[in-house]
Amino acid sequence: MEIQTDSIQPIVWQDNRLYLLDQRQLPQQQIWLEYDHPDDVTKAIHDMVVRGAPAIGITAAYGVVLAARQAWNIAAVNWKQAMTAPLAHLAESRPTAVNLHWAIHHMTELYETLPDTESPEAVLLKQAQTIHDEDIAANHKMGELGASLLKENSIVLTHCNAGALATGGFGTALGVIRQAFIDGKIQHVYADETRPWLQGARLTAWELQQDNIP
Repeated sequence: MEIQTDSIQPIVWQDNRLYLLDQRQLPQQQIWLEYDHPDDVTKAIHDMVVRGAPAIGITAAYGVVLAARQAWNIAAVNWKQAMTAPLAHLAESRPTAVNLHWAIHHMTELYETLPDTESPEAVLLKQAQTIHDEDIAANHKMGELGASLLKENSIVLTHCNAGALATGGFGTALGVIRQAFIDGKIQHVYADETRPWLQGARLTAWELQQDNIP
C-alpha cells in the first residue's frame, strides 16, 4: 500500500485502516505498518512504533475507532460492553502517557452518548480525525509564535525529538525551528543524541534532513 502524504506525518488513516511510520526503523528505512485491529495498535504503542505524547494520543483515538468497529461486528447492540477489554489494554500500552489517557477518555465520553442500535464507527472516526487535525493546527500556531521570538541567523540546540514524528505533524519545539527556517531565521541546528533511543540523533536529524535544514 502506498501512503499518500505531502509532509512528514507519522500517522495516516487511509482506506479504512491506520498506518504508522515505524520510527524504530528510521533513518535507515521508511516502513509503514498497517493496522485494523485495536490490540495491534496497543502493541504498536507499547513497542515504540509510534512515540511522542501527541502522536500516542492520536494513535489511541484511532485505536478506539478500530475497537468500535470490532465491537459492533462482534456484539452488535451490545457493542459498548465489548469495548471495555480492548480499551483497558490500550490504556496499559504506555501508562505514563498523558495524551493516551486523555484521548481514550475523550473518545469514551463521546461513544457513551451514542445509540446502541447504530454502528459508532463513523462518528468516532470523525472525532479521531478532528483530534488529529487540531493537533496539527496547534503545532503550526506554536511554530509561528515561537519563530517570532528568534532572531535572524539563529543557531539552535534542540533536545530529543519534538517534531512531526512526535505529533500529528509539523512538531512543537521542532515546529518552531521548522517555521523559523521557513522565515529565513535559522543558520544552523544542533540535535543532541538523546540516549538510549537516540531520538535526537536518529529522528530529529532525519526530520531536519528531510526539510534541508542545516
